[in-house]
Amino acid sequence: MDYKDYYKILGVERSASTDDIRKAYRKLAMQYHPDRNQGNKQAEEKFKEINEAYQALSDPQKRARYDQLGSEYSNWQRRGAPGDFDWSQWFNNQQAGRGGTRVEYGDLNDLFGQGGFSDFFQSIFGGGMGGTATGTRTRSAPAYQQAVTISLQEAHDGALRSLQSNGRRVEVRIPAGVKTGSKVRVPGAGPEGLDLYLIVEVAEDARFEREGDDLRTSVTIDVFTAILGGEVEVETIGGKVTLKIPAGTQPEQVFRLAGRGMPHLKGAHTKGDLFVRVKVRIPKQLSSKQKSLLEEAARNKSG
Repeated sequence: MDYKDYYKILGVERSASTDDIRKAYRKLAMQYHPDRNQGNKQAEEKFKEINEAYQALSDPQKRARYDQLGSEYSNWQRRGAPGDFDWSQWFNNQQAGRGGTRVEYGDLNDLFGQGGFSDFFQSIFGGGMGGTATGTRTRSAPAYQQAVTISLQEAHDGALRSLQSNGRRVEVRIPAGVKTGSKVRVPGAGPEGLDLYLIVEVAEDARFEREGDDLRTSVTIDVFTAILGGEVEVETIGGKVTLKIPAGTQPEQVFRLAGRGMPHLKGAHTKGDLFVRVKVRIPKQLSSKQKSLLEEAARNKSG
C-alpha cells in the first residue's frame, strides 16, 4: 500500500489553516468536477483524489491522525530502512495507544458513481474509530460523510443527486439555501444501513459574491446614464431585472434589491437581498457635439 501525501494533492503546506485547505479544495474541485469534464477519466480520478484529501484534512481528528502517520512515515524514510514501510506495526501501535481496543473499519460504497475511498484512506480512517472498553472487540456507530459540490445556482434552486447505496440508486434532494459546510442526512444510505451525511461545498460563482443569504454583484453604466439617470439590466440569480438609475448616481454607489438573494435554508419563502455596486464607464472618445455640451456644462458650473 502506497502512502498518499494529501497536502501535496491539494497543493498546500502542512501548516495550512483549515480555511486555506477549504479554498484549495474548492478551486481544484471546480477544475476537475465530472460535470465539467464529461468522459475524462483522468479528471474523474483526480476529482476522487482531491475529495479524499479534503476528507482527511478538513476534519481536525482525521488530520491529527494522518499527521501522526505522516511523521512516522517521514522518520522511516529518513532512516533509509530496507524494505517497505511496516503498516501493520503502525496500526498495532495505534491500537495499543487506545488501551487494546480493536477497531473495525467500514467499507465505503460507490457514491455518486465516483467510487469509494482508497485502501490507504479506509485503512487509516475506515468508518470511524470508536470503542472505550479496554481489551475488547468493539465498534461504534460511525457517521459516514461524503463531500458533494454544487453550484451557487443549485444552492439557490435546490438540487438532486443520485448515489448508489447498498445495490440500489437513491435520489437525494439538497434543499435550497444550503451553504458550504451544510450537512444533508441520508438515512440508511451508508454501509450496512448506517446514515450518510453529505457535506455540501458550494462552488464560487463568477457573477456573485455570497454573504450569508445576501448576494453582491456589480453593473457598469456609462457616464451619461449616471448623470442624467436611466435604466440598466441587472442579472440576478433568479433572472434579469431592470434597475432604475437615478440622476446623479455616483461611482461605486450600491443599490439594494430586496428579496433577490439566496433563500433561507429553514424558510425558502424568505430570501436575502442582492446588493448591486455601480461602476461608471468614462468614454475615451467623444463626438464634437458631446464635447461641446460638456464644455458648456463645465463653464456654467464654474460660473
